[in-house]
Amino acid sequence: MCLSESAPREKRERSSVREASELFLKHTTFHGLRHVFLGGSYPRRAAWLIAFIASLALLVAWSSNRVRYLLSSPVHTKAHVVYATRLVFPAVTICNRNLLLPRRMSKPDIFSAGRWLGLLGKNRQVSASAAEALGARGDSSTPFWALDFSRFLPPPREAQPSMRQLLDRLGHQLEEMLLYCRFQGERCGPRNFSTIFTRYGKCYTFNSGQDGQPLRVTTKGGMGNGLELMLDIQQDEYLPVWGETDETSFEAGIKVQIHTQDEPPFIDQLGFGVAPGFQTFVSCQEQRLTYLPPPWGDCRSEPIDSDFFTTYSITACRIDCETRYLVENCNCRMVHMPGDAPYCTPEQYKECADPALDFLVERDNDYCVCETPCNMTRYGKELSFVKIPSKASAKYLAKKFNKTEQYIADNILVLDIYFEALNYETIEQKKAYELPGLLGDIGGQMGLFIGASILTVLELFDYLYEVIKYKLCRCRKQNQKRSNNNDRGAVLSLDNVQCHPPCENLRTPSTYPANILPHHPGQGNFEDFTC
Repeated sequence: MCLSESAPREKRERSSVREASELFLKHTTFHGLRHVFLGGSYPRRAAWLIAFIASLALLVAWSSNRVRYLLSSPVHTKAHVVYATRLVFPAVTICNRNLLLPRRMSKPDIFSAGRWLGLLGKNRQVSASAAEALGARGDSSTPFWALDFSRFLPPPREAQPSMRQLLDRLGHQLEEMLLYCRFQGERCGPRNFSTIFTRYGKCYTFNSGQDGQPLRVTTKGGMGNGLELMLDIQQDEYLPVWGETDETSFEAGIKVQIHTQDEPPFIDQLGFGVAPGFQTFVSCQEQRLTYLPPPWGDCRSEPIDSDFFTTYSITACRIDCETRYLVENCNCRMVHMPGDAPYCTPEQYKECADPALDFLVERDNDYCVCETPCNMTRYGKELSFVKIPSKASAKYLAKKFNKTEQYIADNILVLDIYFEALNYETIEQKKAYELPGLLGDIGGQMGLFIGASILTVLELFDYLYEVIKYKLCRCRKQNQKRSNNNDRGAVLSLDNVQCHPPCENLRTPSTYPANILPHHPGQGNFEDFTC
């Protein structure tokens, strides 16, 4: 009798998979698996199964914790002091806290800037409080003796001066303020300063690198190896205060900002004050800061998209944004703003520019959003003071500058700016945790909990590959066999022929004679034909 081969084949397939599994379990470096699946009593295998599942759960829990920590983008800060043989001296911007010198103002100047200064009303008449503050009543010694504009013929609007022209002509001049200047023991003067306009009006920058001037370099640290200035703030010529306006200053002195040459001054926000009657020592240290971009930090690494600046900084971004805002809303720009738009007139300052900029600075925090640059340089400062002049030097200084001792005490200041030491500090944000650290932690925990390594994982993948390949090949052969059978129709395969019943079991009533074919016994018709 012909036996079916489907059952033995299935046995061979199951046997092959089982042998591969047993071989994997015997030789794998997964600790505990062989004790769970190969031999031993059921309690022993159950104990090993519980231990293996517990270790695997601890591994998964710890690994997920490490993955979450990596996804949180942690950082740490690294500070390092680097010693140098020479350092580029920073740019130093100074501004007098007084905008205009009244003695320089003519009647057309008063007419143009009167409303902006709060001196004149809408009818171009001076208020009683302003007249009293100015000493205008019967006091012909003041420059405001002619405040009656009833018979004044104003110039055409096109001929009225802009704020840039007024501040340039009426502001404090460095040639009058600067009494003494030395850099590293060598004399310097107004020629070493560049004129720049800020919200404080006409200001001056030392070592700006503009106008073809080379950058100053210092090779030593300590006092005497930096910039030393003696300034006359001209307090007696300050604009009188007759009320509170945006341009009113209650202080006397100068504002100072220490910054890099690539960064425009933003002295009204970032400057520090220096008072008359004191010598101020400013000890600096250069700090080079490096921040990380998202997702580790919030810094900006892209170059600035600006028509006015080439290097991105918070100051440049802010000034660029304020300039665009004012040009859009007032069709003019302030004196400290770059570009080619016309400068605002004093009337436009009063009616549009000042209110719009105040609104932008104080309330609209979403319009100008300036991110921290990924690389920036700043200067840490330590300030100390001594009184000047001393009683011993007051008379000498008064004689030297042809002033009174009281004037010297009220108007003279000395400013010393120098590097504390010839070094700079680097402060860097670093990634606290990266992919190699994650792999190292997970690998260590795998070795601790289940005794596995990366090669163990490869063993598992190799075993799965062999099993999957065996299954796919089996399915492919079966599909190919089925396809061949469909193509041949009723053709019998070798297996079908082997399983066919023996010929001798087939009989029919009619038979051929036994001697019709030699050496053939008597058979039926079909049997004789096929057999």
